[in-house]
Amino acid sequence: MGKKKVKCYILFPSLTEGIKTETLLKKEKIKYTIVPTPSKTSVSCGISIMYSRKDEEKIKRLIEYNSINVLGFYTEDKKR
Repeated sequence: MGKKKVKCYILFPSLTEGIKTETLLKKEKIKYTIVPTPSKTSVSCGISIMYSRKDEEKIKRLIEYNSINVLGFYTEDKKR
């Protein structure tokens, strides 16, 4: 049986909101990668931030506290 690889993304309505989030993550030393939005989501400004699931609650609190507008969080499970 193969292990599942989980990829977690934050989806944004605009590039501006993505940059605000990136700045926060960098300041808090949370690892992330800027990536194209997964095609399965079909919504977003074209960029997303991929992050580790272990950081999800902290990221959600930061986004809420700083009033950043996001379209949502998207998780993709893939078998290896």
